[in-house]
Amino acid sequence: MHIVRYGEVGAERPAVLAHPDGSQAFDISGLADDIDAAFFATNGLSRVRRALAAGNLPQIDLGDQRIGAPIARPGSIYAVGLNYKDHAAEAGMEIPAEPLFFNKAPNTVVGPTDDIIMPRGAAKLDWEAEVGIVIESRSSYLPDEAAAAEVIAGYVAVNDVTERSWQLDRAGQWVKGKSFPTSNPTGPWLITPDDIQPGCPGIRLDVNGKNAQHGNTADMVFPPTYLIWYLSQFLALEPGDLVITGTPTGVGWGSDTFLSVGDVIDLEIDGLGRHRNVIVG
Repeated sequence: MHIVRYGEVGAERPAVLAHPDGSQAFDISGLADDIDAAFFATNGLSRVRRALAAGNLPQIDLGDQRIGAPIARPGSIYAVGLNYKDHAAEAGMEIPAEPLFFNKAPNTVVGPTDDIIMPRGAAKLDWEAEVGIVIESRSSYLPDEAAAAEVIAGYVAVNDVTERSWQLDRAGQWVKGKSFPTSNPTGPWLITPDDIQPGCPGIRLDVNGKNAQHGNTADMVFPPTYLIWYLSQFLALEPGDLVITGTPTGVGWGSDTFLSVGDVIDLEIDGLGRHRNVIVG
């Protein structure tokens, strides 16, 4: 299934797509107030799947509707750094022996076509195309990767926008460079694991029409199920939490090229959809 949220900022309604191109969309606001922790914790995906199969949902036309992030504000966002060998090389860093995690503020999530607001005092604004994982059920001390796969609600496309000077030059606290408002464009849909196509998704990101990132999830150091298993050994993952799995080579940091007001970012991950965001003042 492909879960979306549509409508104006702060008033989004949940829907499900029968086809990813949006040719058949159905409102599910009668089944869920929002796509949030309560939705996942109460088997919301199963309810939607049954209603869709039964033909009990009202069809809608997404047409000119704004598409928001497919999940409401998560309780926590966990992101992994240096999870692609080529990205570690361009950063001049060693490949971690264990996953290197940091936090992003939960209120950074915006939609796939929303503006990215240049933070005040920014000097090195950068991009990172990534696959995100949404958690379906509370998870702690998972025994193995198979158990980790069972707690994944679905996958989303994410841009982990980063202010590098705050991340790297301001006492080493990565969260400072990762948590300004609008720094986490997400969407356009949440795709459930049963709808994921076999193979390794390609990841592409263009800046002003010029390709910057072109990678493949096969190049991950630690795969998604390992990351979820690993995190669960240290903390309790909650329904609706978002885990971001790292970025391939081609970020601005590697070439000392950064974003300015007016720049346009186009991101695409195979099977997970596209973003287009403009940097605004």
